[in-house]
Amino acid sequence: MQREQGRHGRLVVLSVMILTLAVGDIAGAQAAPAALAQNPAPAGPSQKSGPAAPAQKSAPSAPPEKGTHITPEQARELFADVGQILQFASTDTKFPIRREVKSRLITRAEVEKYLLSKMNNDKDAKRMGREEIVLKKFGLIDPDFQLRPFLVKLLDEQIAAYYDSKTKTVNLLDWIAPKQQKPVLAHELTHALQDQDVNLDKWESPGSENISRNFKQDQRHVAMDEDDTAREAVVEGQAMAVFVDYTLAPYGRSLRNSPELAGPLIQSMTSDNSARDPVLARAPLLIQESLLFPYKYGLRFEADLIAGKKDPSAPFADVLAQPPASSYEIMNPQEYERHVKVPVLTMPNIHPIIDAGYSPYDIGVMGELDVRILSELFGGPQALNEFTPAWDGGIYYAAQRRDAPDKTSTSSVALFYLSQWTSPDVAADFAKMYARELGQQYSQVTRDTRDESGPAEQIYQTNQGPVLIVTQGKDVFVSESFPLNIARKLEFFMVSAQRQNGTQIASGSWPSNRILPAPFGSEMVIPQSDLTGDLVGFMASCGLIKATLIR
Repeated sequence: MQREQGRHGRLVVLSVMILTLAVGDIAGAQAAPAALAQNPAPAGPSQKSGPAAPAQKSAPSAPPEKGTHITPEQARELFADVGQILQFASTDTKFPIRREVKSRLITRAEVEKYLLSKMNNDKDAKRMGREEIVLKKFGLIDPDFQLRPFLVKLLDEQIAAYYDSKTKTVNLLDWIAPKQQKPVLAHELTHALQDQDVNLDKWESPGSENISRNFKQDQRHVAMDEDDTAREAVVEGQAMAVFVDYTLAPYGRSLRNSPELAGPLIQSMTSDNSARDPVLARAPLLIQESLLFPYKYGLRFEADLIAGKKDPSAPFADVLAQPPASSYEIMNPQEYERHVKVPVLTMPNIHPIIDAGYSPYDIGVMGELDVRILSELFGGPQALNEFTPAWDGGIYYAAQRRDAPDKTSTSSVALFYLSQWTSPDVAADFAKMYARELGQQYSQVTRDTRDESGPAEQIYQTNQGPVLIVTQGKDVFVSESFPLNIARKLEFFMVSAQRQNGTQIASGSWPSNRILPAPFGSEMVIPQSDLTGDLVGFMASCGLIKATLIR
């Protein structure tokens, strides 16, 4: 997805006490009773730099009622620990403390005002509106689902604290007890240290709000896009690692000296808690997975790097200096470390084919995260297990009819999607699954075998125009709502470009302009934004979701 966003704050939203108990249960179950009784010193420069071991576990308390506030004494206690926790985060990550970090208490009303301001931002509203149409067109959310108002309700349910990179301030909530907020501080102060190290606003590189209007602009826009999905996972994964280390510190544990704890902790992350999170429980799979990704896979990515590095700064500063470029690398940390090439497809110049009747709308990749979500949504766990590891690249392009009467409807948009797989058999299976699920995206779906030119083609008529699905070896081409004559031309150009190009280039191995001459008046481009990337980036910029952390 094309980027239009900036970063105004990193919200933390989590059930801290429950996570603390979960971490304690996992650590305690694997630690000798005598070791726990001795309450070893936490990691850090001094005994005061980490939390004390909990004297007794108790069931998490219910969320406080609106109007509940911590006392002035509790506020002083909380602010008194900011420096110690900042030192803990610095020691854990080896990020130097270059300056003090401001902190303040905010009320529910201020959080709600912040959220509404963010959601009502013109760029955010425009971006989310465009993304919603393309996601619906792909069938990742239902046609009648209203994404923006749902996100407002969801974030209102989940927000708990945030680091504002504009004001360099950690904002703490005045209705959460200090004991519960201290692990949150460890997470948020890690963001502050990251910000001091690389300037997060610049590092996360928000893209232009302008839409690519021609092939050269496609090249510039796609080449300049950074993979926010991967970078969000790095930022949140590092902060989660410090969060976990801070909570494990009373047990003398950390991800560095107890890497075996990473698996159970990551497995504890879930969005399945309808009693505590009723709005999240109603969220489509797309939103749940987008929420989970930066924290679940980010923590796994970071934990794998921590376990394999002798230099304690390597999984932190070194990764910020050379970040992964795709969800593929985040989900396969060993490939990132080995500098394995990321699957990239060739994008030919298709503007002469479509520009007479269509305005460019969106361009991007279908990355491994997108394929994971689409496969599970369309085919369940079996499809997820078949297609995710077999993904070998994908790219899509969306255009809007110039004469469309309603530019806010999915019927105004046509798109094509080329995917590549590790074998012809997997490609054929994916084409069958995609065709089988067309009824979830459209009405009046009927197979039109009369227009099919051979066994490689499937043609369906729908209420929004024809759908063409072509399987050519390991390639699957899908066109939705383009007239068949245009769809076949696009399929020829797209598939031929891959055949003529012959090789795939990794983003990490190509110069910064990321452009390579290729056939058919085309060039190889390395799109760095996933289909779901805008949603992942937006949600991550609005907070860590509490239900992603535990069962």
